[in-house]
Parts: sequence; structure tokens; C-alpha cells
Amino acid sequence: MIGVAMALFVVGAPMAYAQQATSGPTAAPGNGPLSQADFKMLTDIRVGVIKAALQLTPEQEKLWPAVEEAIRARAETRYRRLVTLAGHMDQARDIDPVQLYRQRSDVLAERAANLRKLADAWQPLYQSLAPDQRTRLRIVAVHAIEGLRAGVENRRMDMDDEDDVDLWELPY
Repeated sequence: MIGVAMALFVVGAPMAYAQQATSGPTAAPGNGPLSQADFKMLTDIRVGVIKAALQLTPEQEKLWPAVEEAIRARAETRYRRLVTLAGHMDQARDIDPVQLYRQRSDVLAERAANLRKLADAWQPLYQSLAPDQRTRLRIVAVHAIEGLRAGVENRRMDMDDEDDVDLWELPY
């Protein structure tokens, strides 16, 4: 348990860095964009922390590749989505609300499909986990959610401070 806690603290700084993106895969102001290699490195760290926290048995190891593949596929899709969003934010254009709704619908459908694949990949492994492994997985998940919330709040405050337009009031 101490090893898991240490791993969470070691990866906390890079994960917080990644979550502080202001638009797309851009880091906190002054740090430059988060490259695809950096994003992949952060995904590697996340995968490593989850796997280390679980301490999989040899039988469970056989179920891990599907989970890892689903995590990586979701991360890659997220990176592409953030790059696209950053590109749209940089373009000066009129906003077509109908097109915005359609694009948002497509993004949500893709995210839902990827989340379903992730859940399907996790199900057999999760069912094989012992109670202590499930507890460690919950600890890692709670830490990740807290980091995500902090990142969202930081982005919201950055946008309020830096933008003339309040993007939270756009008709999504």
C-alpha cells in the first residue's frame, strides 16, 4: 500500500501538469504545447501506475493487454480531439451553432463508444480482482478524478482571466 501511495505522489506532478492544459494539449501559460510524445509519456505513466497498483497475478496478466489497449486508444482519441479543438480556437471564424451542435454530437458519440470499449475491456479483469486490488484501484481512480477536477477548474479560471468571450456561455 505504501508503494502505491508513493507511486501516486511521484506521478502527481506530471499528471497535474497535463491536466492544467488551457486549450487542447497546451500546457499552463509559458510552458508551451504538450507534444504528442509528452501526452504518450503521461499515458504510459497512468498505465504504469494502474498496473503497479493492481499487482496482477499471472492469470490476471492475461486479461491486462485488452485493458491497456483500450486506455491507450482512448488517450489517443483524446489527444486528437484536443489538437482539433486547439486548432478551432486559433481560427478566427463565425460560429455556426447548428454545426457546433453536430460536431459536439459526433464527439460525444465517439467518446461514448470509446468508453464502452474501455468498460468492456475492464469487465473480465475487474471481476477477477481480489478485494484488496479493488481497493487499490479505487484509490488510483479517486486520485485521477481529483486531478481532473483541479485541471478543469484551472482551465475555467484561465479562460475567465484571459478571454474577452466567456466560452462557458456559448450554446453547446
